[in-house]
Amino acid sequence: MNVPMFALSLQWILVTLVLVVGLVFLILLFNFFTIFIRAWVSGAYVGLIELAAMRLRGVPVGLVVDNYINARKSGLEMNVDQLNVHFLAGGDVSMVVRALIAAQKAGIHLNFDRACAIDLATKGTGKTVLDAVKTSVNPRVIDCPNPASGKTTIDAVAKDGIAVKVRARVTVRTNLDRFVGGATEETIVARVGEGIVSTIGSAGSYKDVLENPDRISKTVLDKALDSNTAFEILSIDIADVDVGENVGAKLQAEQAEANKLIAQAQAEVRRALAVAQEQEMVARVQEMRARVVEAEAQVPLAMAEAFRSGNLGIMDYYRMKNIQADTDMRDSIAGGGKPSAAGDKTKST
Repeated sequence: MNVPMFALSLQWILVTLVLVVGLVFLILLFNFFTIFIRAWVSGAYVGLIELAAMRLRGVPVGLVVDNYINARKSGLEMNVDQLNVHFLAGGDVSMVVRALIAAQKAGIHLNFDRACAIDLATKGTGKTVLDAVKTSVNPRVIDCPNPASGKTTIDAVAKDGIAVKVRARVTVRTNLDRFVGGATEETIVARVGEGIVSTIGSAGSYKDVLENPDRISKTVLDKALDSNTAFEILSIDIADVDVGENVGAKLQAEQAEANKLIAQAQAEVRRALAVAQEQEMVARVQEMRARVVEAEAQVPLAMAEAFRSGNLGIMDYYRMKNIQADTDMRDSIAGGGKPSAAGDKTKST
C-alpha cells in the first residue's frame, strides 16, 4: 500500500516540475519571443536563458541583441557576452559596433578589445570611437596655430633679423593603435609650431623662406613630430607667409640707446670726478697760500731776532728795504700794478 502512494507522490512531483518548467518557458517565450525570433532568423542565435540572464543583470536586451545582429550580419566575429560586459563597464555598445563595421568596410584593422578601450577612453570628452575611425578614413585638417588661442600666425626671426609670419595647415589621420594614451591635437600643433620656428631661425635670410616655403614643411616632416601621438601626420602645408618687422634692427637700436645711456653715465662720473679734483686743487692752493702767508709772517720775527742777536745792522736793514722798494717800483712801472705792501712800508719808513 505504501509503494503506490510513493509512486503517486513522485508522479505529482514530476508533473509539478514539468508544469513549472513549462510555465517558465512560456513566460520567457512571452517576454523575449520577438527578440528571440529576430535573432534566430538573422543568424545570430541567442538562447532564452541567456536573454533572461541579461534582463536580470540590468542589460537592455533589445539594444544588445540588435547590435549583435548588426555585427554578425556584417561578418564581425564576437559573441553577445562581450557586448554585455562592455555595456556593464559603462561603454556605448552601439558606437563600438558601428565603429567596428566602419573599420571593416574601410579595411582598417581594429579588434573588439581595442574599440572598447577607445570607447571607454573617450567617454565624456565629446569624442567617440566612431569619430576616431572616421578620422582614420577621412583625414582631418588642423590649423597651426589654433585660432582659438587668439593667434593667427607663427612668428619667427631669420638670421638677418627680419621676422617671418607663417600660417600652416596640418593634415592628420587617427592612429588607432596609439589612440589610447597617445598625445592629442594640442601636442601636434605645438610640435609643428616649434619646427616652423626652428626652420625659420636657421634660415640665413627671410628671402630664403619666401622663395622656398616648402622648405619649412619638408624640414618639419622629417622630424617625426607625430611620434607617441594619437595621430599620423600626412602633410604640412604652408597656407600663408608674410614678412614682419625688422626685429634685428630694433634690437640693435635698443642696444645702441642702452650703450649711449651707459656712455653718458660714465661721462657724468668722469665729469663729477674732474669737478671733485678741481675743488681739491683749489683747496690745496688755498692751503699753500695760507702756508706762504704764515711763512711771510715769520720774516719780521726772524729780522727782530737778527737785530737782537747782532747779526743784522740798521744799515743792512735799510739797504734791504731800498732794494725791495726799488724792485716793487720797477714791477709797478713794468706791469702797471700797484706797489707791494712791503714797498709802502719802506716809503713810509
